[in-house]
Amino acid sequence: QVKVVESGGGLVQAGGSLRLSCAASGRSFSSYNVGWYRQAPGKEREFVGAISWTGDHTHYQPSVLGRFTISKDNAKNTVYLQMESLQSEDTAVYYCAASPSSIGRPWYGEYDYWGQGTQVTVSP
Repeated sequence: QVKVVESGGGLVQAGGSLRLSCAASGRSFSSYNVGWYRQAPGKEREFVGAISWTGDHTHYQPSVLGRFTISKDNAKNTVYLQMESLQSEDTAVYYCAASPSSIGRPWYGEYDYWGQGTQVTVSP
């Protein structure tokens, strides 16, 4: 079983940048697909983006495409979410989620392990 822990959240002005980290422990991250989600106050949790276990494939929701980038460093057992041109609408708790790669299972959208989240606040 893998445990994932997010870090890097904080307060940033609109137009600024932040990089979130998702660190894994207990198992190597190299064979895990990883996704990022967020939940704003009063809203349902929504998908932000994902990266495949190989790191070769990424997928983003339209509102963050071109502004957010997900990368994977298997040597450090860490996945990153680089966020640029942040807007107030990006304010939310951001969660990392992971699942082992498996034949017949989609590489994004289904996750077994979730972190506790890290708060990102974008001021106007």
